[in-house]
Amino acid sequence: MTQTIDTSALPKGHPVNIYSEEKELIQGLGKEFLETNPEKENQKFYNIFNQLQQIERRFERKENQLFPVLEQKGWTEPSKNMWSFHDTIREQFRILRKKLENRNFSEATQDAQYLVSSIFRLLLVEDSVLFPNALELLTQEDWKQVREGEEEIGWMLQTEPALFPENKEEYVHPSQDHTKRELTFNTSNAAHYDEGYMTVDQVNLLLRTMPLDITYVDENDKVIFYNRGEERVFPRSAGIIGREVKFCHPPKSVGTVLKILEEFRKGTKNEASFWINFKERLIYIRYFAVRDDQKNYRGVIEMSQDITEIKKIEGEQRLLDWN
Repeated sequence: MTQTIDTSALPKGHPVNIYSEEKELIQGLGKEFLETNPEKENQKFYNIFNQLQQIERRFERKENQLFPVLEQKGWTEPSKNMWSFHDTIREQFRILRKKLENRNFSEATQDAQYLVSSIFRLLLVEDSVLFPNALELLTQEDWKQVREGEEEIGWMLQTEPALFPENKEEYVHPSQDHTKRELTFNTSNAAHYDEGYMTVDQVNLLLRTMPLDITYVDENDKVIFYNRGEERVFPRSAGIIGREVKFCHPPKSVGTVLKILEEFRKGTKNEASFWINFKERLIYIRYFAVRDDQKNYRGVIEMSQDITEIKKIEGEQRLLDWN
């Protein structure tokens, strides 16, 4: 496979350089995969298969970091076409895994060839089309933004790539200094969150639409918020705001609630889960400790959800069914 881009001029930790390092790893795994007999060398075949499937991280980095920046430059083809190619390969992985689990080795051998062929074809398109154009379109600041988000997703490489830029401490990511971020929508009435911008109205609509009940109790054990969904699991009214949480539960549950708060406050626990039958429905109740960046306890979120129908889900549904 001939590489049509020269990565030697790029810094070690540049996203395209990392993609190039991963390509070498993928090609080596693909070659070894095809040389391994799934029946006679089953464990080795399975191990290589699992390593090769880590290409999912590569796909996620492209889809969530590189493609959005390219869209901002007006190039939307990767998001439309290459993403579909990713999904095809994902499906090939799924089918092959199922055949391996069923010990259908003859078909697994053939499917492995199809899979590796698809992956190698994708690598060729990346090198001949995607990366050369991306290098032409994106600025150094764009690549910094791409790389920063990639660190949250990860790489196929066994060791973490070099920093990019080398003097990374001088670079402030737009999520911290959001005035540097170019946006395609109006933020005049919006607030900036860890990632993204929303108006108060949008936040309220989001919380109202979520298919679960949320109650937020602050570090002083006072209820300060609950969302108003159309169908609540448990009744809530405005009178609960400002109330001590221990008075918001039936007496038989108060001891459990207080123990949860105590452990959350001490830092020994971060989550507690329960599921109960309520009015012939299965209800999933979860408590999560809320902590700030300094790990200080800032309260607890209670989430309740009717999972009766979710519990019945089996198999897969990949097509839209609104009939």
